[in-house]
Amino acid sequence: MKKHWFQTLAVLLCATICLGALGCAKTAEYTVGVCQLSTHNALDEATKGFCDALEEQLGDDVDIRIESASGDSNTVSSIINAFVADQVDLIVANSTPVLQNAAAATTDSPILGTAVTDYGAALGIDAFDGTVGGNVSGTSDLAPLDAQAEMIEEWFPAGDYPNVGMLYCSSEANSIYQIETVGALLEEKGYTCTVYPFADSNDIAAVTTDAAAHSDVIFVPTDNRVADNVTIIDNICRGVVPVIGGDEAICAACGVAAISVEYYDMGYATGLMAAKVLTGEETISHMPIAYADIFTVCYNPDTCAALSITVPDDRYEIVNK
Repeated sequence: MKKHWFQTLAVLLCATICLGALGCAKTAEYTVGVCQLSTHNALDEATKGFCDALEEQLGDDVDIRIESASGDSNTVSSIINAFVADQVDLIVANSTPVLQNAAAATTDSPILGTAVTDYGAALGIDAFDGTVGGNVSGTSDLAPLDAQAEMIEEWFPAGDYPNVGMLYCSSEANSIYQIETVGALLEEKGYTCTVYPFADSNDIAAVTTDAAAHSDVIFVPTDNRVADNVTIIDNICRGVVPVIGGDEAICAACGVAAISVEYYDMGYATGLMAAKVLTGEETISHMPIAYADIFTVCYNPDTCAALSITVPDDRYEIVNK
C-alpha cells in the first residue's frame, strides 16, 4: 500500500513537471503562410529569399508554413482557404495565379505577392498607380519591357529575323500583358509578331512546334507554365530557332538570352516588407509595389553555340544551370 502511494505521487509529480515545461515553451508570435504555385528555380529562389529575410528580422517569433500547389489551381485554392481558415497573420502569394486566388479569398488577411509581374493586370486594376491598397502589396519581377524589345532588336535585327513568335500561357494575365506590350514595341521596330498561346501543359508541345516552324525568333515572357515545361520547349527549339526568355531560369533551360531580376533578392525584399507589416511598422494598404532596380542581361552559352550565335560583349554568361 505504501509503495503504491509513492508510485502515484511520482506519476503526479512527473505530470506536473511536464505541464510546467509545456507552459513555459515559447510559441511563435506570428504565423505566415506561403503558397508557391509550383516547383521551379525562380519561385524556389523567391521563397528562399523571403524566408531568409523574415527569419533574420523576427527569428523564433515567426512560424513560416510553406505549401506548394504543384501547378494545380484547385490545390492553390485549398491551400489559400486553409490559411484563411487558420487565420494566419500574413499570406505570401508566390506567383500571379496564387495572388489572384488569395485576393479573391480574403479582404482581411494581409497578402504580399512575390514573383508577380504586373499587379494592375493581375488584379484587374485600371490605371494602376503602383499601390494596390486594401490588404495587398508585394514585389514585382517585371524587367523593363522596352529593354526586352531592344535586346531582341540588338541580337536579332528585323532585317534578318522579321518574324517573332510570342509563346505564352493564355490563362496567365501577366503573360498576356507582357506579350501585348513587347509585341507592340517590336511591331514599331518593323517586326511581324504572331501570338502562339497554349492553354496548359497538354498542348504546349503542339503550339511550340507550330511557333518554331513559322518564327525566326521566339519570345517567351515570365510565365509559370512555360517555366514548368522548359524541357519540352528546349527539345523542340534547340538548334532550330532562338528563344528569348523572360527571366534567367527560362533562359538557362531553353533560351538564348534574357533580361532578368534576381529572384532571391526579390523574395528577400518581400520578407523585409512582411516584417514591417507583422510588427505594425507599416500598413499594407499604404505600401507601394516594390520593383527591382538592377537587371542582368544574361545568355546561355549552350543554346548560343547550337545556333552559332555571336554573343555581344559585356553579357553575363549563365554557368552551371
